This record gives sequence, C-alpha cells and structure tokens, in this order.
Amino acid sequence: MSVINQIIETADDQLRYLSVSELEAIRNYMTTGERRLQIAQVLAENKKRIIDQAQKQLFAKRPEYVQPGGNAYGDKRYNQCLRDYDWYLRLVTYGIIAGSKEPIESIGLIGVREMYNALNVPIAGMIDAIVFLKEAALSLLEPSAAAEAAPYFDYIINAMS
Repeated sequence: MSVINQIIETADDQLRYLSVSELEAIRNYMTTGERRLQIAQVLAENKKRIIDQAQKQLFAKRPEYVQPGGNAYGDKRYNQCLRDYDWYLRLVTYGIIAGSKEPIESIGLIGVREMYNALNVPIAGMIDAIVFLKEAALSLLEPSAAAEAAPYFDYIINAMS
C-alpha cells in the first residue's frame, strides 16, 4: 500500500478530511516519486552484479554452505539461494517505489522465519545474505539515495532477526 493509500484509508476510517500535515505528506511522496523510481531502476538494472557480489561475500564468510552437506551445496540448492537473493532485492524495490515497507511485509515476510526453519535454512545465513545484498546495492547509489534505500533492507534484516 502506498503512502497515499495509507493516509486516505486512515482519514476515511475516521470519517474526516485529510489534514494539512497529511496533504503535505502526500505532496512530499509525489515530489520524491521520480527519485524513488530512479533508485529502484538502478537496483533492478544491476541485480546480477548485486547478487553476485552478495553471494561471494556470503560464501566467503560461510564456506560450509557450499561444501557437501551445506544448504547451498550443488547446483540446485545454490541456484535456489540466488533465486531468494533476487526475490528479496525485488521486494526492496517494491518498497522503495511504494514509499512504504508494507509491500515487503505483505508479499515477502509473513511466515518467512517459519519457512526457513522448516527447510532447515540457517536464519543467520539469510540475515548475512540480506546484509551483503544491502552493502552491494547501496554501493551503487549516491549517499542520499543509499540512505533512502537502506531502511528497506534493514526492515527485512530486522524481520528475520
């Protein structure tokens, strides 16, 4: 749900018109739209680079994952890991575009810990993976854009913690 939808829904639930501060929040959301789209575009255009860098860092830190018996051992499991990296990066772009963490929550975080626990995927490794995705992604952005994107990665990291 976008900031606009959230504001309107709240006002409607309270049977009132939008306040000056709510209108200002919508104005800010509208004026930052182009910037949010640019950030999401940089991440989407560089997804392979971001994912490659993150997986190299993760498997350097946790080489046991790609060794026999590890969660990323073999082509199938390794590719499933990369698929998850791509999925989380995509979720971050959805949040940035929406200007809200709600798409991340509703699409990707409900039950994630339980799912990974059921699949015997180490949560600590997934947290490391998201941290490395964040580092790789933010390194491609100028400082203010990186500061705008960082909380979306942090939201996922905190949800998994």
